[in-house]
Amino acid sequence: MAAIAKQKTRTRGTKRDMEGYGFILPGVIYMILVVGYPIVYNFILSFKDTNVQNLAKGTSVFIGFQNYKELFSNPTFLLILKNTFIFTLGSLVFQFTIGYLLALFFYKKFTLAGPIRGLMLIPYMMPMAVTGLLGQNLFLQDGLINKILSWFGAGPLPWLTSTATAMVAVVIMNCWVGIPFNMLLLISGLSNVPEDVYEASAIDGASKMQQFFLITLPLMKDAILAVLMLGFIYTFRAFDLMFIMTSGGPLNSTDVLGTYSYTLSFTQYQFSKGSAVAIVLFLCLMVIGILYLVLIVKGEKDE
Repeated sequence: MAAIAKQKTRTRGTKRDMEGYGFILPGVIYMILVVGYPIVYNFILSFKDTNVQNLAKGTSVFIGFQNYKELFSNPTFLLILKNTFIFTLGSLVFQFTIGYLLALFFYKKFTLAGPIRGLMLIPYMMPMAVTGLLGQNLFLQDGLINKILSWFGAGPLPWLTSTATAMVAVVIMNCWVGIPFNMLLLISGLSNVPEDVYEASAIDGASKMQQFFLITLPLMKDAILAVLMLGFIYTFRAFDLMFIMTSGGPLNSTDVLGTYSYTLSFTQYQFSKGSAVAIVLFLCLMVIGILYLVLIVKGEKDE
């Protein structure tokens, strides 16, 4: 009897597993067709010499790592790779810091905290194309930013036409979008910190600063890590903001991997080189994703 019952339990478990596989199968097929196939095709394309002349004829030849060698020996590509990291890290520092301070402020319950917090989410909900057009108008020679600076006697700055200020303008607009996103996620992380821990530490004589560094930050470690990793991924693959505000200029000073891949593929019609740039972008993000998973697993083991 025990063997029969055990067999029935195993059969029910197998049936549940098959039902679960049936539910996830459409998602797996969708990911393979819509995500997996383009990545594989792009990867293969990056090892060929495909341009507008041989694409239609299908006469492109396999050249191995030649596209990658040419890219990493090209000063323009190295500048663009540097721009991508500067843009990403600069945006992360400011949007996380300001987002965290706003999260600490709006987590407190006071009159109009909810409505104001909702209004601050408007930049995040706006399409990036609209944000790019808005930034382009704000940072014009006679735009609002220069008018405000003129009130303080600073004079107009060539924000979008100078290599010294164009990246600053793009980072400011990206932070304008990213700060509400960081604030929202960090407020969720703050809500998971038990209030009784603060009360117990206050009884023991802990100051607000000690509570922040010894309680708030450690207990929000997972939320902070998630915000930083998501912020890095979203920012590193940016395209539309730079494409609309500056088109990567002046002199490639705001060009990033996304815009450079587009330029090579659809402006210069060097499809294989554009694919190689896209693969470099993909590999950078994959490394960050793997690092995030390693940190998550390590954190779970430490607990």
